[in-house]
Amino acid sequence: MLVDDTTLLALLIFLAAALYSTVGHAGASGYIAAMAFVGVAAVEMKPTALTLNILVASIGTYRLWRAGLINPRALLPLIIFSIPMAFVGGAVQLPVSTYRIAVGVVLLFAGFRLLVDPREKAVAARGHGDVAIPLPAAIIAGAGIGLLSGLTGTGGGIFLSPLLLLLGWAGARQAAGMAAPFILLNSISGLAGNIVSLQALPAELPIYATAALAGALLGTQLAIRWLPVRLLQYLLGGVLLIAAVKLILT
Repeated sequence: MLVDDTTLLALLIFLAAALYSTVGHAGASGYIAAMAFVGVAAVEMKPTALTLNILVASIGTYRLWRAGLINPRALLPLIIFSIPMAFVGGAVQLPVSTYRIAVGVVLLFAGFRLLVDPREKAVAARGHGDVAIPLPAAIIAGAGIGLLSGLTGTGGGIFLSPLLLLLGWAGARQAAGMAAPFILLNSISGLAGNIVSLQALPAELPIYATAALAGALLGTQLAIRWLPVRLLQYLLGGVLLIAAVKLILT
């Protein structure tokens, strides 16, 4: 990879980490989009995204825990079933063409979610009370999202948050508090499911990790101060849609 490409990718990773962490996410779909733009080999995308996810989600989990936004009781049924399924998904090696299409679909979903921004509807329906997820629904959602997160190299937060919001199970703040630890645990499980993929990590990973950590520190600070992120969501959603089309069609 050229030095210019490395610098560009580090900048994109910093921006993705900052933007995603403002809403409790770790940024895997953003990192994948950035890597797709720069032309990173598909075999490097999954382990790189999961590694950066773990770093960023760790910061988010810590800060959201300190802010009292993480509900362990509501989180437990989700992670009990998502963690083993993320491990299974991480162990599955999809063909490159299939992987690109699968990740492209994930990015399409993420892009549309950010553009539509369903948070206001969900907050009106649920308000700002405690998280309340029916147990059968938590089992099904946790298992399904866990498997998908392992297969695609994302932590699953991009699916969990809109589900919580659209079904009125949580308000925006509570959804962010659920997403960060969910992403952290599923990313660890997904990476452990295919530990051999670490051999494909790029030599530039320390640069990208530094960029991601810096972005996470900025984004979580903005989240704590409640900086409006609607415009940033729209911009990021558009970028994800472009990256999704690029992945699917190439």
